Amino acid sequence: MGPLELGGLGAGLLGAVLFGCGAVAQAHGVRRHPVPPSHLVGFVARSVRDPWTWLVLTAYLGGFLLHVVAIWWLPLYLAQATVAMALPVAALAQRRVEEPLGRAHWTSVALVVLGLVLLAAGSGSAGATRADPVLALALALGAAALALASVLRHHLGAAGLGALAGLGYAGSAVAVRGVQLPVSGPVLVCALAVPSFSLVAFWLYSLGMDRAAVSSATAPMNVGQTFVPAAVGVALLGDTVRAGWAPVVLVGLVVSTWGAVRLGRAADLARPHRATGDSSAELAASG
Repeated sequence: MGPLELGGLGAGLLGAVLFGCGAVAQAHGVRRHPVPPSHLVGFVARSVRDPWTWLVLTAYLGGFLLHVVAIWWLPLYLAQATVAMALPVAALAQRRVEEPLGRAHWTSVALVVLGLVLLAAGSGSAGATRADPVLALALALGAAALALASVLRHHLGAAGLGALAGLGYAGSAVAVRGVQLPVSGPVLVCALAVPSFSLVAFWLYSLGMDRAAVSSATAPMNVGQTFVPAAVGVALLGDTVRAGWAPVVLVGLVVSTWGAVRLGRAADLARPHRATGDSSAELAASG
């Protein structure tokens, strides 16, 4: 790896630390409220008045800016895999909150790290930023589809909500590749898609963490935000793999994601969960 790629890898890993710490703080902040954030408008209205949420957003903003650097300097499959390191960070932080780590947890953390090492070893160069009408239209349709899918949130558990959040963060990562100068119509659509996907994903992720352990919502989120951008990056955005290393990269992607999912399944789910349906109290509080 050259200096640019190493810088991107360092930025991605540092961003993962901020994301992981922010995830635990986010879970704590969501659970401090008597009712879950069932509606987006109510969630935003409540969040802007909550100092704890601003702390979480500050951590996420720092992580996001570092992640943008990783997306620009690394292939998407590696840039997104670095985000998977947020799960071990969150799991380690949970030891001081509510969910101790056992042997299965530590094994899963090791799998995530091993997968990331394999991905870094086999990664090639990142594709150039690009913004064209096809990409802009695909992102707009994807954002609309995610908004429609969020209607089913009351019928989904933490895993389903985490999976939808992962698709949202995947859309945001792909959209970052379309942000460039000079500004044009497609570039503007890509730029607007980044916060649009991220806001809905953040909300669904918050709702998922309200219903189960942090890792239970984070593991499926990592699957979506890793595999979807990886496929799009290689197929459409010009990301490359070192000659002869494609099997290693694929194994690394599977191993890191498997470790993330395994860590989520091993999480302590004994905490009493809130009901997933709407109640009159929820509606009144969420607006």
